[in-house]
Amino acid sequence: MAGSETHYELPLPSFEDPVKLLIVVAPFYRDIADDLVAGARAVLDKVGAEHELVEVPGALEVPGAVALAHRLSNFDGYVCLGCVIRGETTHYETVCNDSSRGLMLLGLQGCAVGNGILTVENRKQAEVRADPEDQNKGGGAAAAALHLIALARKWGTPKSGLGFKPASEEYRVAGGGEGPATA
Repeated sequence: MAGSETHYELPLPSFEDPVKLLIVVAPFYRDIADDLVAGARAVLDKVGAEHELVEVPGALEVPGAVALAHRLSNFDGYVCLGCVIRGETTHYETVCNDSSRGLMLLGLQGCAVGNGILTVENRKQAEVRADPEDQNKGGGAAAAALHLIALARKWGTPKSGLGFKPASEEYRVAGGGEGPATA
């Protein structure tokens, strides 16, 4: 039974330099979204992280908002929140899969993304998962983003003597003795 299982949670990272996150929420189910945001803010406050909140129309718009912010602003990470409850049509699968895939692609491109978009069968499941005093999936998404930011800061400084380093910023192209050897 899933309710009786014990799960390990990593301790929250600490930061020497300030950290700033964007909370992106789709408030289609306002009460669920409010609980997710409350849980996320509580976790971010524990580590002294600054955060801003932006609302988007639905879960499909969350990855787009993160992509815009990552390209145009100065956030260290992103907490993505919302809720998709299964309905009578296949739209549920589209929204769940595409919002998740969009966030995963952003993560693979180097964005520190915590995915707290709930994908549930019914409202009761959403309420339990969103409740900051119960499963606190908003807090879990914030913690995930913080851990990724900590990793990025740990690995973000190049180490001398490791990896490929070009002799110069000039690019050489393959070719014969005729013509330029640089691009």
